[in-house]
Amino acid sequence: MKRWLIVCLLFAASASAHPARTILVFGDSISAGYGIPVDQGWVALLQAKLRRLGYGYRVVNASVSGETTAGGLDRLPRALALHRPQILILELGGNDGLRALPVRQMRANLDRMVRLARRAGASVLLLGMRMPPNYGPEYTAQFQQAFVTVAKADRVVFVPFFLQGIATRPGLMQADGLHPNVRGQAPLLANAWRALEPMLHK
Repeated sequence: MKRWLIVCLLFAASASAHPARTILVFGDSISAGYGIPVDQGWVALLQAKLRRLGYGYRVVNASVSGETTAGGLDRLPRALALHRPQILILELGGNDGLRALPVRQMRANLDRMVRLARRAGASVLLLGMRMPPNYGPEYTAQFQQAFVTVAKADRVVFVPFFLQGIATRPGLMQADGLHPNVRGQAPLLANAWRALEPMLHK
């Protein structure tokens, strides 16, 4: 009886020693919770939803306000090695667009990040962004197409516009017109969840 109890205790200790599967959110100010309490951001809402629904995932938010795809590419290898995620949610590119950086380079950076994640064993969810029309039709079209091109070339799960249904509704946006407010966080999660939820079962 004692021996059986010891075996059970060792098994329980071993099981608890294995960390939960990890979702790494790798984005900019939209995911870092700029201008709102972090615990009310969409990433925190995601963790709460996963826990409520019984999914065995923990969420690590490695998002940095102001981050570009070049900065993300520099940071990603260490983040992948440190957290070993099963899923990477990649939400970068907005700041490249706001600074009118070359779309070709942004596309190449996104592609390299997807490939790094894949080599590290992670599935990728790419969250696309769009530019306001005042950046001109040519640049905005090229910017939008860059995400589509990466998603198709790398065959990743893709949300074409993460702020769909949010960006054009002032009641869901902060005064700067760029960042969703607290009321906009649940719609952000809904936009991501539709693409993410099927990935949780793989």
